Amino acid sequence: MNQIIVFEVSQEEDGGFVAECLTEEIFTQGDNWEELKTNVKEAVTGYYFDQPTIPNIKLHLIKEVNKIF
Repeated sequence: MNQIIVFEVSQEEDGGFVAECLTEEIFTQGDNWEELKTNVKEAVTGYYFDQPTIPNIKLHLIKEVNKIF
């Protein structure tokens, strides 16, 4: 399996992170970046439990820009 799945990651006000896969129904979160990466890999492995391999994972951090108005 040479598939790549992409997660959109946003940072919560409390500093934690939330990740949502753009192509599959996979969601997870973490208190910090390292925990998030671990949780994403675990969630993807669980989602593809019946497959011989899991897809490559890309995390895309979305940064919010404060609006002036």
